[in-house]
Amino acid sequence: MRQGRRLRPGSGLLAAVLLASALAFCPSAPAAAPAPLRFAAEDWAPFVTNSLPGQGLSASFVDAVLARAGYTARIDYFPWKRTVEIGLHHPGYAGFLAVWRTPEREKLCHFSSSIGSTRNVLAYLKDAPVQAAVLADLQGMRIGTVAGYSNGEQFDGMARAGQLRAEEGVNDETNLRKLLTGRYPAIVIEKRVLRHLLARGPFSKAERERIVFSEQLFRERSVHVCFKRNAEGLKLQKAFNEAAREFDLGNVEREYWRRMGEEVALLPMP
Repeated sequence: MRQGRRLRPGSGLLAAVLLASALAFCPSAPAAAPAPLRFAAEDWAPFVTNSLPGQGLSASFVDAVLARAGYTARIDYFPWKRTVEIGLHHPGYAGFLAVWRTPEREKLCHFSSSIGSTRNVLAYLKDAPVQAAVLADLQGMRIGTVAGYSNGEQFDGMARAGQLRAEEGVNDETNLRKLLTGRYPAIVIEKRVLRHLLARGPFSKAERERIVFSEQLFRERSVHVCFKRNAEGLKLQKAFNEAAREFDLGNVEREYWRRMGEEVALLPMP
């Protein structure tokens, strides 16, 4: 512990030094806890949501990793486009989640290691099946997507080139409604999100039984935290990734579903 300079008795500074020394040897007040790191997110159950324990699989994993790194987290919810804008540009936020990596986003984010595994599927109606072995088989068909979502480099590239007729909706639930009413013959949606909406969302049993899906057109992808692409974001990314090495994400995912008894994980594929 640091001590002051030694002074001779009688010095005019003696009283001040004695006071300083006494304060130096007194137990110090506990340091104030750092403010929580704030993240923007869209409610995207079962990965990030207020409706599930721990705010969803990915959010609970992020919370555990940040706690290991000495931080706490706070998640605020917005529509997706607003989530990206706030996470990247608002000075009070460290970033946003959960997000797929793309070449365009690499320029904007310091990405964390994986916080969850996902797989998009093509959902359609049982009584109007869509037969597609490759994405090119979907040419000319109206396909519902969510504005601002990435659906994989191949799909997104074909959509930009006009080879696929992708039409952007507000969110996955709205797109499911449009599918059920015939507005779209097919939609792209993450598999667990689809199962969660059908298991716990506002759909009747008759509506749920009409919807089936195929996953052969898409590959599995991981989701991540996007930390801002600046010095502070890089520092947080490194701290997060170092702490994340202490966890086995696969085991965390399995344990999360097991604890919940989550129907989402158990619903059979068509």
